[in-house]
Amino acid sequence: MDIGVLTVPLGGQSLDEALAYLSDLGVDAVELGCGGFPGDDHLDRQAYLDEEEKQAELQALLDEHDLYVSALATHNNPLHPDDERAAEADRELRAAIRLADQLDVNTVTGFSGLPAGGPDDEVPNWITAPWPTEHADAHEYQWRVADEYWSDLAAHAGAHDVDVAIEMHPNMLVYEPRGLLELRRRTNDRIGANFDPSHLYWQGIDVTEAIRLLGDHDAIHHVHAKDTKVYESNAREKGVLDTAPYTDEADRSWLFRSIGYGHDESHWKDVVSTLRMVGYDGALSIEHEDSLTSAREGLEKAVDVLDRAVFETRPGDAYWAE
Repeated sequence: MDIGVLTVPLGGQSLDEALAYLSDLGVDAVELGCGGFPGDDHLDRQAYLDEEEKQAELQALLDEHDLYVSALATHNNPLHPDDERAAEADRELRAAIRLADQLDVNTVTGFSGLPAGGPDDEVPNWITAPWPTEHADAHEYQWRVADEYWSDLAAHAGAHDVDVAIEMHPNMLVYEPRGLLELRRRTNDRIGANFDPSHLYWQGIDVTEAIRLLGDHDAIHHVHAKDTKVYESNAREKGVLDTAPYTDEADRSWLFRSIGYGHDESHWKDVVSTLRMVGYDGALSIEHEDSLTSAREGLEKAVDVLDRAVFETRPGDAYWAE
């Protein structure tokens, strides 16, 4: 299992500078944003798509720093009721899949997207309860929209031999493991999880149980290493569906935290062990979004914890069980 980093927080640096810094930290892999919310500071997909010379330059730079690309990231909303926004997100995602194929990267990370609550609505609608009954009807409509789009997108991914790893995220149709499995059931095995535990923690989902559930279906394509701390004094007063700004830290029920600041090292060792149990042996891509520290300090502390948690060798023979 490798330690990786989503390089978005280092977007103010050149790719060469970012790779050199991460390599010096002992990082093994990078996840590169190429559109959508992650941006494209380190991988302008239009500059690299179908450009063999540029792609060769990228590979040479990665080789120089002894790194590889675990995934390309383009998180956006291809199900948006605004046709122009949905079309832009779709173009980004399809191009990212094509580029991943050309770069021999087997995974693209993103979101499921979120439709409106009906064909005449203008904004996405996150349905969290089945009553009043128009909400249940809206949820059924959303799944019909998702089914049509993602069935076609999954076929596109299959044609390019690339997995699409969806992060389970609030304000998206797929925000928890059973929803992820439902989308996978409706499409094909190219659709799976970018297993990011950060939003599962505050929803009260047991992360290791979620790993086992998805692992039973071979549905974990990629993993984000990202922690969350629930602040019970606030949560007891207003619950965990919190609309306070992320920078209003003292008033929030939960915050994204650097690895080890939401859950201790023993928990992360349990996460790593459970991932190994279900057969995942890819990258743990650190996504830094801790507003209480800088990107560099957050990344360095995360690498420090994960370096002690990950296994560097494959399991040996269980001689004691013979």
